[in-house]
Amino acid sequence: MNDKHHKPDWVPENAGAEFTTSVMTGVEGGHDGIPGQASVAVSRRPVPRRRRLSVDEYVAGVLAGDRNIVAQAITLVESNAPAHFEMGQEVLRQLIPSTGNSIRVGITGVPGAGKSTFIEALGLQLCEQDNKVAVLAVDPSSTVTRGSILGDKTRMELLSRDLRAFIRPSPSSGTLGGVTRKSRETILICEAAGFNVILVETVGVGQSETTVRSMVDFFLLLMLSGAGDELQGIKKGIMELADALLVNKADGDNKIRANAAKADYNRALHYLAPATKGWHTRAYTCSAANGEGIDAIWKVIGDFRQQTTASGVFDKRRQRQTLDWVYSMVEEHLRASFFSHAGVESIRAEIDQAVLEGHIPPTVAAQMLIRKYEGIEKVSLEPALFRINQ
Repeated sequence: MNDKHHKPDWVPENAGAEFTTSVMTGVEGGHDGIPGQASVAVSRRPVPRRRRLSVDEYVAGVLAGDRNIVAQAITLVESNAPAHFEMGQEVLRQLIPSTGNSIRVGITGVPGAGKSTFIEALGLQLCEQDNKVAVLAVDPSSTVTRGSILGDKTRMELLSRDLRAFIRPSPSSGTLGGVTRKSRETILICEAAGFNVILVETVGVGQSETTVRSMVDFFLLLMLSGAGDELQGIKKGIMELADALLVNKADGDNKIRANAAKADYNRALHYLAPATKGWHTRAYTCSAANGEGIDAIWKVIGDFRQQTTASGVFDKRRQRQTLDWVYSMVEEHLRASFFSHAGVESIRAEIDQAVLEGHIPPTVAAQMLIRKYEGIEKVSLEPALFRINQ
């Protein structure tokens, strides 16, 4: 039997061989000098396939807080299969009236700042206060290896065993929205399931902070002390996104350095515009290891929600984020449509080469590709001269 290539049903329609899985035949008879054995018929029970839920069953299960159905609903909206996409959007449409009742907190920080330890400590404390906590890890995959940057979230062992908590990584691959669409829709499902605190973690490097800032109410930046010149390593762009800075690992011999770093950060924040209108961003300290300062930062988040709700800033930000979501998906769709366009693909390699060899400037190359995509003009590629024919 020849090897066969199979594509799962969630693979995008125009995807290449990178989504293909190979199913290889077994070895018949003996091999490598080992005599073959007579095949013995083995009776196997057919494995029952999981019954596909209907839209109504998904909606009812999520609203009832059924953790298994919540997980299945998230998987449904993450799928790239057209049939799954349509069903997932219908599920979301019916869940929308039950969403929006949580506080969405984005948490970022440099690797080693103790984000996972902090989130677990905060989550456990909130669960003890009868809150339901959902932890979402927004993980933009590496552009080099296509692998995960954050890695698995099994370090939150205690929190993952608490029935009042739900931990879910959010993938970045896929079509129509990527990280933004899938993470936002996961937030809506968790809110509909009754989770009133949504903690969204990001790795703290690259473009993920801007993405997470656009989907949360409060953005918390975890910092370290005792790692050299604290202010030298601060990215101004990231600090401008934060509603609070939190110096973690303020315990033991490091407590003095943490308080000094807190003072340095507060002085620096005086020169930056606030991330939220009417709110003053400040630095605080905590120790996720012993729990000191965890309740204080949660009180800051509560004060933020109360103040911005009273001023109307809270609701306006939610409305703006919803509209930004719409147009970010339009942009993602147009980008995917452009690069998968047959006409663009037919001339892209030659235009790339022409740009690299200096025959045409990048601006002209861009115009040629766009006109080919729009079908307005024919693009003629000649060895010595690239020109656009009317």
